[in-house]
Amino acid sequence: MRARVALASAAAVLLLLADGGACAMYKVGDLDAWGVPPPSKPDVYKRWAKSIHFALGDSIWFLYPPSQDSVLQVTPQAFAACDLSSPVLKLADGNSVFNLTTPGRAYFSSGTPGHCLKGQKLWVDVPMANGTYLQPSASDLAALSPTPAAEAPEGSLPASAPAGAHPSPALRAVAGAGSVAAAAALSFALPLLL
Repeated sequence: MRARVALASAAAVLLLLADGGACAMYKVGDLDAWGVPPPSKPDVYKRWAKSIHFALGDSIWFLYPPSQDSVLQVTPQAFAACDLSSPVLKLADGNSVFNLTTPGRAYFSSGTPGHCLKGQKLWVDVPMANGTYLQPSASDLAALSPTPAAEAPEGSLPASAPAGAHPSPALRAVAGAGSVAAAAALSFALPLLL
């Protein structure tokens, strides 16, 4: 079974490389660790996300002490309210990687009570393969309404176009998650399969 998974993963990577695409992994915030922003930089995660032009296939890496924190993928409504009760996905291994495989907006928060309210949360926009962004949905705009960043990214298209651009409204920007160890294992396994 592991060989089959490794082969399927390698095939997916080869398809991306054959298409000319190169994926990148970004350490969230370019900080030592995922944590509550310092008072001198309360908007560090928002500024960081706006400074990077993500692409389909990129990954974002959250590094943190697993005994002290976790990272949650949340809905736009949970992001706005800092509601940690029903995350879409929770990773708590201290070395969490989220793969950005579907265009749209994805929301993340610390899983530690109180940290989200102190600014330890992040949203990212992922463009379509042609580089254009989907227009934020009404729930996206409501989630970000208190911040000036609620505007649609430059080059946005309406959320309804093109057909099939975001197959799962509840989980639009992240289709897979794993750990850095899994990414490293794939890079090690790929040459062995070739």
